[in-house]
Amino acid sequence: MRIGLGYDVHKLVENRKLILGGVEIPFEKGLLGHSDADVLTHAVMDALLGAAGLGDIGQHFPDTDPQYEGASSIELLKHVGELLENKGYAISNIDAIAMLEQPKIMKYKDEMEKNISDALNIDIDKVNVKATTEEGLGFTGEGLGVASQAIALLEDK
Repeated sequence: MRIGLGYDVHKLVENRKLILGGVEIPFEKGLLGHSDADVLTHAVMDALLGAAGLGDIGQHFPDTDPQYEGASSIELLKHVGELLENKGYAISNIDAIAMLEQPKIMKYKDEMEKNISDALNIDIDKVNVKATTEEGLGFTGEGLGVASQAIALLEDK
């Protein structure tokens, strides 16, 4: 068994879409980043890559590479799934959390889990998404950004 931890953070800005777990969430601000800035999916990718000993998303999808500008993080996650498959790893489970004050996102939980499980070709019951506020504390609590953490467990096939 191999365990990986992922973390990502992006700033909330105007004139960007808010995408979490591959779901576009209606909100007046979105996340700033080179790709679609989906912090939840980025944390999941980093957890999976870390568990497999394959580095991080910055190594695989550098923000200096124009081909990843505006890229769908769910499409990038599919590539990570292929890397794991090629290395002979099976995903046992993924647990991910988004930290933000607004908007409330739990009504999108099922769709996020489906997007992640579909991208990785795994059963949906192997993916858990949750959210929390930070009670007004820090940059997430002040509504300046969104952070996400994920943990993943891999096993040899």
